[in-house]
Amino acid sequence: MTRLVVVGNGMAGSRLVNEVRARDKDMKVTVFGAEDWQPYNRVLLSNVVAGTMLPDQVRLLDPSWYADHGVTAMPGVAVTAIDREAQAVVTADGGREPYDVLVLATGSEAVVPPVPGAERAVTFRTLDDCQAILEAAATARGAVVVGGGLLGIEAARGLAGRGLPVTLLHLAGHLMERQLDAEAGLVLQETLTELGVRIRTGVVVEEIEEHGVRLAGGETVDGDLVVLACGVRPVTALARDAGLEVARGIVVDAEMRTDDPSIFAIGECAEHEGMVYGLVAPAWEQAAVVADLVTGADKTARYRGSRLVTRLKAKSVELAAMGETHVDEDADRSTEVVRFSHRARGTYRKLVIRDGRLVGAILLGETAAVGTLTQLFDRGAPVPGDRAGLLFPGLSGTPVADSPVRMPDAAKVCQCNNVTKGQIRACWESGARDVEAVAAATRATTGCGGCRDAVEGIVGWLCEQEGVSA
Repeated sequence: MTRLVVVGNGMAGSRLVNEVRARDKDMKVTVFGAEDWQPYNRVLLSNVVAGTMLPDQVRLLDPSWYADHGVTAMPGVAVTAIDREAQAVVTADGGREPYDVLVLATGSEAVVPPVPGAERAVTFRTLDDCQAILEAAATARGAVVVGGGLLGIEAARGLAGRGLPVTLLHLAGHLMERQLDAEAGLVLQETLTELGVRIRTGVVVEEIEEHGVRLAGGETVDGDLVVLACGVRPVTALARDAGLEVARGIVVDAEMRTDDPSIFAIGECAEHEGMVYGLVAPAWEQAAVVADLVTGADKTARYRGSRLVTRLKAKSVELAAMGETHVDEDADRSTEVVRFSHRARGTYRKLVIRDGRLVGAILLGETAAVGTLTQLFDRGAPVPGDRAGLLFPGLSGTPVADSPVRMPDAAKVCQCNNVTKGQIRACWESGARDVEAVAAATRATTGCGGCRDAVEGIVGWLCEQEGVSA
């Protein structure tokens, strides 16, 4: 019997274990998790900070699942070494667990900037971090969030939603500079300001003091609670110490296999063709490939890379960014850029088109175009000639892909889990008559949660067609 050991019980590791059990009921499976918590959805932690969800509501697997499925789970047990010669992992308490197949799903860790007083701050990465933030927020008179990427914005918006005065500090000239151009960053900043988040860009933090942050130049920004959201880095020490090839992440091939054929790596710790993916959808795609290979369900399974769609999960802020969003329009004459900006309404829309296909987009503010554009980007399909109709669905008869009536069955509704409208329809026809039942059967809505409204719309529409109650 094959012995599978998984190091890491987060979103990638727990998904792999689930995928393996769906294919093989007998394989011996042991999973180690450094955190004491059962696996949880890290994507939804901003909702915990905002108070719209409780820790139990972001759990991915019920604790009883492991016993019911014959999986040995070891929460709170860190793996400290890999003995490749003996094919065993060594735990912090000196235990050893032999393996035939080892999968590393060690994820990422928060980057802590090398500034004096950093130990006074709280990072925003884990459920323990969330609890520390909430405990401090209960008595704080103000908060400072350092970092204007996805996590920083979500943390700041969550704290502001609790009524706490929040200042967001960001080193770059505009927010989310990796995903957004300068104008989109400005529109996003104005939107967040209206929601109660004070924002300072282009600032350098020199020290974290007892009641705030000191900037270069001597200015102090007051805040009893300081949250660091300065990015993440892959956790690779275990692999590096074992002599595996490590660049930015643990280097893997199309099978997600390292340079040791018995060891795989998936999720945020893995580097595939020079890319380290920091989103959940690629991790789950990788988990499915490895599950197919290690169980023999599909020995031809390969990971070909992912086309990423970044969604901001902050209350009252709608944002999606995909592909190439930074284009030098003067130097790159082969690329067509179509944009619309309405700062007063917090709206910015930008399409980047090359060779008749959508290669990038930014959609900020309420827009019905997200579904259509995501499908065009994901499939690499030709873009319709009516560019205005893409930005403003409904004009000139342009179909609205978000409408259940017009959405083709092949349209992908849940990006995280690769669930199409057709799969939701089939699930509904098999008896799943509400969103929870559809989620249980297809996993739609269980990733970032951004597709929940679309799933509700499809289920509601199907129920209306049949004259039944959703």
